[in-house]
Amino acid sequence: MRSFLAGMLGVAAMMWLAGVACAADASGESIQVPIDDASGHHWLMQGRLCRPSGVDKARLVVINHGSPPNAADRPGMTLASCDSEAVSWFVQRHYAVAMVLRLGYGATGGPWTESYAGCNDADYYKAGLETARQIGAIVDYAVTLPGIDPQGVVVVGQSAGGWGTIAYDSVPHDHVTAFVNMAGGRGGHYHDKPNSNCKSELLVDAAGRFAKTSSTPMLWIYAGNDSYFGPQLVDQMARAYVGAGGKLQAYRPESYGSDGHKLFFGRDGSRIWGPLVQAYLTTAGATATTAH
Repeated sequence: MRSFLAGMLGVAAMMWLAGVACAADASGESIQVPIDDASGHHWLMQGRLCRPSGVDKARLVVINHGSPPNAADRPGMTLASCDSEAVSWFVQRHYAVAMVLRLGYGATGGPWTESYAGCNDADYYKAGLETARQIGAIVDYAVTLPGIDPQGVVVVGQSAGGWGTIAYDSVPHDHVTAFVNMAGGRGGHYHDKPNSNCKSELLVDAAGRFAKTSSTPMLWIYAGNDSYFGPQLVDQMARAYVGAGGKLQAYRPESYGSDGHKLFFGRDGSRIWGPLVQAYLTTAGATATTAH
């Protein structure tokens, strides 16, 4: 029997042409995004902006990182460079790309506020909304930068960043016209074990809750061999999301490398997700400005 997720979409068979634009350098521009934590303390989230060449007013893509299962790894997290594959894919198509380390990660530091609490009472809904709050701050800041089109923003998230992307669609997002969820979720690798999830039924329930107030059709991409969020769980999440009124296009590549969770940032991953994202952005009316 074909899975619910696989049955929801057709595979894009088109090939795509890479643009000629490129980022000025691999390090891009440093940006600092202001945000307050729950106690009102002020922080600056550290980020990077990669711009395409030859574009007067570039459409913006905000790429949101995941969260390592081991808390000790959060302080050492860094951002992808402008010449990394995933970022270059967008820059070559004349998008500007913003990437920012959220609270508690890497150079940003500060309190980690995206916790879903203990497994028995996992609050994935609240955790997602906190990630969405920070993504919203990034979007609101980045659209004020010179040379950035304040409309038609694309929000992309991987893993915990993908879960925050789903959540962000459920709250006001005036600048955003497209959401791409790459292997989004929380609670995977429970007890550091692949294919082990903390209270997966609560993740499914939260997906449905987000859908009730979502307003923009999303694209979801999960590889079939994702060790964090496997096909059965993703099918359940998709059913809950659509059943509660959410709109999505969904795709499941059979596999990617040894762990499909690494698809978005992995080598040659864009050969798989690129045509699907391109087709979705065209449908969503979020295609980038042509260089001139």
